[in-house]
Amino acid sequence: MWGIQRTRYADCNGSEASEEAEIVVNIGGVKQVLYGDVLNRYPETRLAELVDCSLKSPEEMSLLCDDYDPDTGEFYFDRDPEAFKCIVELYYYGEIHMKRGICPICFMKEMDFWKIGADFLDDCCKCQLKEVQDELAEIAERVRTILVDREGDPSAGRCQRFQTSLWRLMEKPESSVPAHVIAILSFIFILISSVVMCIGTIPELQVEDSEGNLTEHPTLEVIETVCIGWFTIEYILRLISSPNKIKFVLSFMNIIDFMAIMPFFVVLILTSFGAGVMELANVQQAVQALRIMRIARIFKLARHSSGLQTLTSALKSSLKELGLLLMYMGVGVFLFSALGYTMEQNHPDTLFTSIPQSFWWAVITMTTVGYGDVYPKTTLGRCNAAISFLCGVIAIALPIHPIINNFVLFYNKQQVLDTAAKHEIELMALRSSEGELRAAPERHEHVCRAGVWDSSMSSCHSDTYLPLLKDPRGGPSMQTASLETSFESTTEASEYFIS
Repeated sequence: MWGIQRTRYADCNGSEASEEAEIVVNIGGVKQVLYGDVLNRYPETRLAELVDCSLKSPEEMSLLCDDYDPDTGEFYFDRDPEAFKCIVELYYYGEIHMKRGICPICFMKEMDFWKIGADFLDDCCKCQLKEVQDELAEIAERVRTILVDREGDPSAGRCQRFQTSLWRLMEKPESSVPAHVIAILSFIFILISSVVMCIGTIPELQVEDSEGNLTEHPTLEVIETVCIGWFTIEYILRLISSPNKIKFVLSFMNIIDFMAIMPFFVVLILTSFGAGVMELANVQQAVQALRIMRIARIFKLARHSSGLQTLTSALKSSLKELGLLLMYMGVGVFLFSALGYTMEQNHPDTLFTSIPQSFWWAVITMTTVGYGDVYPKTTLGRCNAAISFLCGVIAIALPIHPIINNFVLFYNKQQVLDTAAKHEIELMALRSSEGELRAAPERHEHVCRAGVWDSSMSSCHSDTYLPLLKDPRGGPSMQTASLETSFESTTEASEYFIS
């Protein structure tokens, strides 16, 4: 027995419920005695159908259970006994709660077998199931992406195949050796361009023009031009080969790429108009602003760094914690700057001339920076400063742990998803090899090898084995995931990729 007590219910007339026939079930070698009045609370389920099994034919009995012993009246089911512990809770408590350690997808298969709908799951279990379905959908999409990168679309025309090859060459470093080399070259050009931009501001390395103004060294300008040329060619090739031009242009990283090369050509156009245009004060200010925009190219490193991409995604998932931090800091800055101004305004040498001017002091104090340009001179003002930086340390420290935790969880999740996607590709290769062995019946030796292969594959599958991808050989009950397959929802992806 599993310790679930059978409750006795009274009918509408107040009399005690009558005892019905006991139903003995054997779930994976573990026996339990159930009662008909309990099982009949949900008559549409498989267990409720066992109550009237005496009226059924042997053929109908074989459809209800895996085996039946007429001498002992015991029903045998080759199912997971741990999952059945959760299933049977429905008849006693009206809902099902998955125990920790049970795969949600496998548990849903158990519920389908016992003819129990997902609506009986507890809310927390539904959330867990939704997370697993989202992960499976993401794995399915990654597997599809890998298949497209490796095999391409055989039905595409010559122009489309060339466009796809060019896209993989420029956007998928892992697809081939030349693509990997191009990614390394792009990374090197980004570093060189960033270093040249910094070195060009050193006065000792600058030269004077005809008017005596300091300008960048000609050698640095040549290096800058070469880098911009590489960035421009790279951007144009990626734009031409992109399967979705609008999505490409509006992508955040591609906007950064465009901002990294745009200032060079704007300055080049303004310079071509002659010295008269360049002497205008507004034009000179615009040129300086465009030159400053060159710092955006450092963000191009995120395209070649999975770590930076993970950090960005983790920060996006931590917007709530970041907003909480800003709210704490905003309230603290307003409060302590007002107190500081009130306590210091009567001092003859006060540095707190207004509350808005005191905001700067409150910010650098609460963040424990303390430049020392603004500081209190009265005793109460110093006490206020001490309390402000203590509160600032607490306000900053509180949301930091959730942000770090989100980063670790997101990073680990990405690693697991990448590994799972690669594992599914390997499984597809193994199943393809198995299909080739089965398709060679002309040799008895090959047939024997296929049988040994089948037995080894079957033996390696545990009770909790869950293939994410269907058999690539196809068949009446198995389908092959085509490259054109797309998914409109996580449920559709889970149904397709879960066998």
